[in-house]
Amino acid sequence: MSAPRVTWARGGEARVMSITADAIALRSTVPWPPGSRIEGTVQAEGAAIVLRMKVHSSKRDGERDFMLQGRPIDLPREARERLETWVRDKQE
Repeated sequence: MSAPRVTWARGGEARVMSITADAIALRSTVPWPPGSRIEGTVQAEGAAIVLRMKVHSSKRDGERDFMLQGRPIDLPREARERLETWVRDKQE
């Protein structure tokens, strides 16, 4: 199973690497500057979750990817818990 995939509203995609109530880490195909508020849709196991986050850092990771660190914004607890489960299951 691969990490939950995010399709950004403004183009590009990312994979959710980790998530908690206050932090999220993603590997993205596009960089976003610190302070940006970005939105995308997470697709996993046939379900879709709208993800908004505020970017704290964006660093190049390899030739084409960027590691984004930030915090989820307006993410309901149920959606966060579902994402946490998907990420945890991916790691096992």
